[in-house]
Amino acid sequence: MSDSIQTKKQISEFIHGRFPQAEINDSDDIFALGFVNSLFAMELVMFIEKTFSITVPNDELKIDSFRTVELMADLVGRQKVLA
Repeated sequence: MSDSIQTKKQISEFIHGRFPQAEINDSDDIFALGFVNSLFAMELVMFIEKTFSITVPNDELKIDSFRTVELMADLVGRQKVLA
């Protein structure tokens, strides 16, 4: 299993753990669907940093980096390359 697929799986599992009733695909905008409030947004950042041993830089702390599982996996991939 590629790193990207594994990363997406872990992020999806985290989201589904918080919203087990939700059917969210990797390309669904979780903000537009109403699943994210400011507290959950911070939880996402903390989860990503801890789980993937990265630091999300200030310029990536924007909604557009966290809208979908795919975008979050891309963010992780970019930061791992820089590490």
